[in-house]
Amino acid sequence: MLCARVINGVGTGCLNAIVPVWSAEVATHTSRGAFIASEFTLNILGVVVAYWLEFGLGFVGDGNTSVRWRFPIAFQIIPILAFMAFLPLMPESPRWLLKVGRNEEARTILGRLRSEDGDPEAPQAVAEYEDIVAVVALEKEHSKRNTYFSMFFGLHDGNLHIARRVQLSIWLQIIQEWVGIAAITVYAPTIFAEAGYAPRKSQWLSGLNDITYMFSTLMAVVTIDRWGRRIGLYWGAVGQGISLILAGAFSRLLKDNPDKAAQYGGAAASFVFLYTAIFGATWLTIPWVYPTETFPLEVRAKGNAFGVVGWSIGNGWLTLLNPVMFSRIGENTLHIFGVVNFLSIPMVWALYPETANRTLEEMDLLFASESPWVWDEEAHFAKLKAENPNLEHVATAKVDGESRSYSAREEGVDREKSTHNDFLG
Repeated sequence: MLCARVINGVGTGCLNAIVPVWSAEVATHTSRGAFIASEFTLNILGVVVAYWLEFGLGFVGDGNTSVRWRFPIAFQIIPILAFMAFLPLMPESPRWLLKVGRNEEARTILGRLRSEDGDPEAPQAVAEYEDIVAVVALEKEHSKRNTYFSMFFGLHDGNLHIARRVQLSIWLQIIQEWVGIAAITVYAPTIFAEAGYAPRKSQWLSGLNDITYMFSTLMAVVTIDRWGRRIGLYWGAVGQGISLILAGAFSRLLKDNPDKAAQYGGAAASFVFLYTAIFGATWLTIPWVYPTETFPLEVRAKGNAFGVVGWSIGNGWLTLLNPVMFSRIGENTLHIFGVVNFLSIPMVWALYPETANRTLEEMDLLFASESPWVWDEEAHFAKLKAENPNLEHVATAKVDGESRSYSAREEGVDREKSTHNDFLG
């Protein structure tokens, strides 16, 4: 059993690192967020199926039979086999194909993904192909920056500022856990039980909360590209913060007034449901989308892996800390996480630039600014775009004091050299 858990954990970690990156690279820049967010709908659907399967098996043999744990483990083989059967039908990432020199395959897949009739000569497919070729050419020249060590410490990355992107990805995932989802997962059954609900009904309510969670992710599918990443994080933090503070307040009233368990317990449970719904619509998806968008092609998979590291740190940290917090300060733990939500707003406002509806190739321009502040990055991005209005794409890197620019034109890839003052200012 322990060996199987280790193997399963390694496999899950690989999927967490690969699937969001693949999704970002095959989707269009206008639907990239929705494409990845839809994965979370299916992900939480799996959680719902697993929960209700376990709940139903609790009635078999009064829950004391080994079937209760053997069958759910064996049941997981079914979706794995289905995934393996459909895997050959899934297109390879065109960006990866170009990276390894399989250009014609990349052109064909881009035609299938970007045109109605699968024409690789469709304007949108050609433009994206040339954008990717330009970026691949740039990034292959600077392979020294592609190790995890170099990425983390920003070695050899010039004006690409890879280390800044690494830190943004790690900390957004850590904060995702600190906005309270780990606490709600731990404390929700306690709230339901203290509200006077029987054990079976408490379990039923927890399962219903999971269903609400799943459907709330559909809102992310609809809004994540229309409203953008920053707006989603803003309103999610406000809604989650209010929900946690009120859930904690009603939990306190529930303890102080056990004779009013139905009223106060019902109110606390309602805010648990509300929190979960808002989290599913915002902070569940966006911190996973962000690392898939911000890194250059050459290090995108590794960059997303740093995001997974951040999630693991936040999750593991709070898995150990939550029991201690609830044991010492009880429902006040929810107030702490509620405050963290409000503290996350200025962090997002100052440090996390908008990535929605921008191509993956434009991210190098967005992070080219020497300043980490959003307003400086946006101003520098606008300046670079304004100075090069006829270029479909320009990527820059500063190496040994020299700034180089690469542009993709319709007739092919044209390389130009310019000084740091000429191009980056």
